[in-house]
Amino acid sequence: MKVVDLLKTDGAPSISYEIVPPRRGGSIQDILEIVEGLKEYDPPFVDVTSHSAQVYYEEQQDGSWRRHIKRKRPGTLGLCAAIQGKFGIQTVPHLLCKGFTREESEDALIELNYLGIQNVMALRGDDSGYAKPIAHDRTRNEYAVDLVKQIDDMNKGHYLEQLIDAAPTDFCVGVAGYPEKHFEAPNITWDVLNLKNKVDAGAGYITSQMFFDNDAFLGFETRCREVGITVPIIPGLKILTSKRQLKTLPSRFHLHIPEALAAEIESARDEDVPEIGIRWALKQCQDLLDKGHNNLHFYIIQTPQHVSRVVSSLRKLA
Repeated sequence: MKVVDLLKTDGAPSISYEIVPPRRGGSIQDILEIVEGLKEYDPPFVDVTSHSAQVYYEEQQDGSWRRHIKRKRPGTLGLCAAIQGKFGIQTVPHLLCKGFTREESEDALIELNYLGIQNVMALRGDDSGYAKPIAHDRTRNEYAVDLVKQIDDMNKGHYLEQLIDAAPTDFCVGVAGYPEKHFEAPNITWDVLNLKNKVDAGAGYITSQMFFDNDAFLGFETRCREVGITVPIIPGLKILTSKRQLKTLPSRFHLHIPEALAAEIESARDEDVPEIGIRWALKQCQDLLDKGHNNLHFYIIQTPQHVSRVVSSLRKLA
């Protein structure tokens, strides 16, 4: 099923999750155990992140260039297939512009289509050191909107090469939204209009970047609706579990942590931080549910037990 159909739910809250593939050479078993633990809460879908390849070009003696690739966390497609096959849970693989050519993106989409995976998340991705030997490189998608357009073209049966009797794909495409704006955007209005371009290009839903201030998300949602974005917008949440995250999360994701939450965590003992994070997340969830957001999305690294406590509490309150 497609995410846009899975979001049409009534009754109990519908909560999806995002997980990270193991590092190169790691075991899939740890990831499968995480999904096993989440299965009892009936997740509509699980996102599986992708990570940009470290790409560089080496000039050869004959003047040509040799492309080198290394991925620290490969296996997104295989992990999605394993989860969907073993648990019957729909998966959403992340596809990136950074570190991948348009041909590689097309190949990945063809493989997903063969595997029966109908949902993808189109992202620009972090800068991965993708070096290019010429000033203007049309071998890759520059922005997420370009990747969305490529997927939409494939849904219409248009591939990079003219193929006779090419079968159209049928992907549901998700994109990211930034309640506190993307750090490269000059202002929130510009960022929301850029998001609308992605929706107009074929995106069917939006998942927000994590936030800890519901007012930031609700204001972002209002701006989206004002510019004509009508697709579902899923709030993205994360549970703070360590004092270190007070610095790492704002630095990496360009978000702010409310003063009340930061102060409580800073003054607490290290072992008490997860409890504070759980209480805050539960309060966020209840407020969002009260305001009509029945679909929530949790970002998980390797600590599903904290999310499980929040979701379990929400089910009891429903």
